[in-house]
Amino acid sequence: MLDLKTMGSALEQLEVERGIPRSKIIEAIEQALAAAYKKDFGKKGQIVRAVFDINSGKTEFIQVKIVVLENAVRMPEDTDEDAEAKEKALNKEVPEGEEVSMRRFSPEHDILLEDARRIKRDAVSGDEIIFPLEAHDDYGRIAAQTAKQVIIQRIREAEKVSIVGEYGGKVGDIIQGSVQRMERGNIFVDLGKTTGLLAYEDQIPSERYKQGERISAYLYKVEETPRGIDVRLSRAHPKMIEKLFAQEAPEVAAGTVQIKAVAREAGSRAKVAVASSDEHIDPIGSCVGQRGVRVSTVMSELGGEKIDLIVWSENAKKFIQDALSPAQVQSVVLDEEKHQATVTVSQDQQSLAIGRGGQNVRLAAKLTGWKLDIVGAAGEVVAEAPASKEATLEISPVIE
Repeated sequence: MLDLKTMGSALEQLEVERGIPRSKIIEAIEQALAAAYKKDFGKKGQIVRAVFDINSGKTEFIQVKIVVLENAVRMPEDTDEDAEAKEKALNKEVPEGEEVSMRRFSPEHDILLEDARRIKRDAVSGDEIIFPLEAHDDYGRIAAQTAKQVIIQRIREAEKVSIVGEYGGKVGDIIQGSVQRMERGNIFVDLGKTTGLLAYEDQIPSERYKQGERISAYLYKVEETPRGIDVRLSRAHPKMIEKLFAQEAPEVAAGTVQIKAVAREAGSRAKVAVASSDEHIDPIGSCVGQRGVRVSTVMSELGGEKIDLIVWSENAKKFIQDALSPAQVQSVVLDEEKHQATVTVSQDQQSLAIGRGGQNVRLAAKLTGWKLDIVGAAGEVVAEAPASKEATLEISPVIE
């Protein structure tokens, strides 16, 4: 049995805990009750609606009939010739290219205009005429189960809309939650009204988490799937660095200092290209902060990830040269067609330009978007770094 009197108290709980509008919950309840009523007591073609009183828990049931014109439907007494004549007359009144099919008059679904006007004087075709139905409290077990299933389904649908609306508006922001559980390398984060997924590939490799631990992450996708709402989080996303600097540096938040590009190897090192729209403001100084407090805060949030700040330049040669810092570059030769740069460095700068495991040149290639070839003073290629994100670095042995 469906206990109507306990419904009212449940509404507030659902609204507060799940953020579902009360109107949506009441609508779901009314649809469920109408479905249950029709299953046990309704007739074929009948339109049944329920009006649920939240204060008393009582429900009124009504039957709705649609006002139709006699010449627009096939009446039971009409012959095939009558129906065909009506259909031809109807199709003369519709725009060219469209066609109207005659439907049968249903006494449970329809009411003729002349009969409707005995109830409502100004009734017109398409209006709804309402008739009260006898209330029944003795719902059968199957009807009650139907009502329960409809309520659950409607509430889930409303909950999905609420979650998509709330978290969809936060895509591109850093949000906080607590570690709920860990499965097969993936971390499920409790965000309050829903659970976010921090997949293995979106984590910082060196970090380890415990159940219940607070965590900050970049929200990059909210998507509705057949299994529910997919909320994707990342701590390895390049945009997370940009958002962290916006939190720490007012100049970045205001847009005076812009983060033009970010190249990351999460948890290890990142290169960040910055620019200022005000010549009186130093973009690197704004991000570093007094005594390095701003950049240190960002690095701490990312598990000690080292951050190189570089001034962005429209001059590709200068930008590539600066991106390879701390190495000193002798020359940069660009091949515009291949989008490739040949960078010459002295022998004592080769290890700095390449970096440990090729990290420095690899990040520089990602940051600038150019394929970089590092050559020694004798012209030999000592390292290559394609600009693609998935590229692997090929390092030739340094010739002494």
